[in-house]
Amino acid sequence: MNFGGIAEEEFSSFEGARILVWPVSYEGTVSYGTGTGRGAEAIIDASRNMELYDEETDAEVYKIGIHTVAETPSVEPPEAMMKSLYERARELVSTGKFVAMIGGEHSVSAPVIRAHAEAYKNLSVLQIDAHADLRDTYDSTPHSHASIMARVVKDMQIPSVQCGIRSISAEEARMLDRYPTRIFWAKDIVGRTDWWDEAVDSLTENVYLTVDIDGLDPSLVAQTGTPEPGGLGWYETVGLIRTLARKRRIVGLDLTEYSYVEGQTASAFLCAKLIYKSLAFIFESETERVRGSNKQSSKARA
Repeated sequence: MNFGGIAEEEFSSFEGARILVWPVSYEGTVSYGTGTGRGAEAIIDASRNMELYDEETDAEVYKIGIHTVAETPSVEPPEAMMKSLYERARELVSTGKFVAMIGGEHSVSAPVIRAHAEAYKNLSVLQIDAHADLRDTYDSTPHSHASIMARVVKDMQIPSVQCGIRSISAEEARMLDRYPTRIFWAKDIVGRTDWWDEAVDSLTENVYLTVDIDGLDPSLVAQTGTPEPGGLGWYETVGLIRTLARKRRIVGLDLTEYSYVEGQTASAFLCAKLIYKSLAFIFESETERVRGSNKQSSKARA
């Protein structure tokens, strides 16, 4: 199954693609709800029902080429999975194509971010999430979904901005001042738009975008492993990503933590559309306008 249901080989082949969509099946450290192991498959399936024209950018981003690579299967233990993901991420990033990874639980993001940090200088991370994910270990492993940002800001020392956070332990809170991260708490930003520029301006030139879908309110995405009330809305999230794409260079992205539930397709469709809209913003300067001239272009990409 190709992301977007793209039938034309000229837009879906590996050789001609500008973008690689990479599904990852993994839920090896989940601690509450299950289903993330089938999340990527469900999102790609839902994406086949999207309109491929984006009204905001007045473009069809799929025409720069989107290829869906083979799904990476789950292996155990978590250390082996992270090693496998890192090696595969290095391969994909080395092609020079843009990598959009779909999880899977959020732990899968850490090795992918590591591969991007090796390829792109001056990298920072924008995280959309309900949880700070700054525990050094959880359930006896440093490779937990609850520890992904500890791997980023503690181990890799990559500066980060965390948006939509509304669940954090006392252990994590005590460590905040020691890490190169800035939190935009959900309680301070939900229902507002005046924080987008401040959040983006806190990031470096090159940015990796990681979206844990529980960053959005569970009224929009109920199918996620650890839902938290009081999350971001659709337009707040889209607006932040649009601002990021127009002010910084997004070099890679992932979306994680969608949990497959049979018969519940709305959340999977939302995830698919959020990925596609993000790609439309990122490649706005490289896509042709359908109805008019390019009134707003994103930062040029190398």
